[in-house]
Amino acid sequence: MKKDKIFLLFPDGVGIKNYLYSNVFKDTDKDLVLFHNFDSETVNAIQSNAVIEYEITIPTYRESAKEKFLRELICLSRLRYNTQLVNNESLLTNWNWSQRSISKKIFYKIIERLAPFFKMYSSILKLEEKYQKAIRQNSFYDEVKEILIKNKPKTIFCSHQRALKAATIFAVASDLGIKTTTVIYSWDNLPKARMALRADTYLVWSDYMKKELRLYYPEIPLSNIHITGTPQFEFYENDENIIDKEVFYRRYNLDPNKRIICFSGDDTKTSPDDPSYLADIATELTKANLQNKYQILLRRCPVDFSGRFDSVVKNYSNFIKEATPLWHFNSSKEWNAIYPSAEDVKLLVSTAFYSDIVVNVGSTMAFDFSMFNKPCVFINYEQQNKKVKDWSIKTIYQFQHFRSMPNKNAVIWLDSKDEIVEKLTLDTNCSPVMVIWRAIVLEDYKNSSVKIKEIINTD
Repeated sequence: MKKDKIFLLFPDGVGIKNYLYSNVFKDTDKDLVLFHNFDSETVNAIQSNAVIEYEITIPTYRESAKEKFLRELICLSRLRYNTQLVNNESLLTNWNWSQRSISKKIFYKIIERLAPFFKMYSSILKLEEKYQKAIRQNSFYDEVKEILIKNKPKTIFCSHQRALKAATIFAVASDLGIKTTTVIYSWDNLPKARMALRADTYLVWSDYMKKELRLYYPEIPLSNIHITGTPQFEFYENDENIIDKEVFYRRYNLDPNKRIICFSGDDTKTSPDDPSYLADIATELTKANLQNKYQILLRRCPVDFSGRFDSVVKNYSNFIKEATPLWHFNSSKEWNAIYPSAEDVKLLVSTAFYSDIVVNVGSTMAFDFSMFNKPCVFINYEQQNKKVKDWSIKTIYQFQHFRSMPNKNAVIWLDSKDEIVEKLTLDTNCSPVMVIWRAIVLEDYKNSSVKIKEIINTD
């Protein structure tokens, strides 16, 4: 008897890690088909970590001007609507107000002029209907339709709700009666108005996220939303993911007699001043003559290829050590050629296990470290010499997802450079408020794989 097929669509490397390196698709009675735009090296790596029956390359997608216009108009209209809905002006920072080329300036200026006319949610839904019609007029729709008819998948699973190609793929599936499931990618995604696709089933982390999805997209029936947690935090429950201490310390040139302060870097857009913050920490701890008691372990954002930390690391080579994320990429460094190795799971888990504290700008790494009862420090002061003139640390913590925090005692706040020595050398565990916050955002993360598998396997 033939097995049902599940088409797996991973728009980025994080999806590979969370859903193929976890237990979501292990020991399944379904045939897994990778539907992708990865290069051959990435496909081989994926197949070495998951039982993929076969793989199919997604046809080339060229977004029409009409599709792009409607998509961007929907985005800005939703951002304006959501800003009023939750009374939070920071949502508008998710729109790129500065375009470089003349053609883009004209294109986006027209959108910015039109968006105020779509104040009513009913008018936004009408734009959504037009967008759904537009993507069905693209030749890409017909190419995907041919593939799906030929291969007859029972389900299509996408690990990211923002992927543009997935919008059309899911539209084809809907028209053919094929089940579709998508994941809300991260805790900050929903207010950003970038829900590209429409699915039969939406997987969310928690009841908090379920309420958010209903708030921003009330047209989605409650019965289509399922709370599953997210499997990326299951890795912390497996002791096999902790590298032997002697091996870990030797591999990253760490001193077993010194405490570890982990500096977790964000991407260049989220936190452009990260190198300056790292330099501040190294400078202040050195001035306090604490370099013989502490060491800094830098984990860059996996997709940060800027080299922006290099000079700081070089200046403090005996103090700052690096645990470079074990991600693979080719020379193009395009999104579809960047993916994590299975070993990076162990590196991240071990970094949280052996470090005493983590410091960053508003990252979910606060939750990762809380798995081992480690405290998190959120940087909360401005640099005098900013890399990006209109960027502000204050805007970061106004983002809507931080309203899920029960109170500010969930983390340690670093409000000035003068507090570095005091707050980064605290001998403390993570706050009880952090444990409450983690439960709000992550809910029952320990059983995420089981829950997702049950929902996908439901006829």
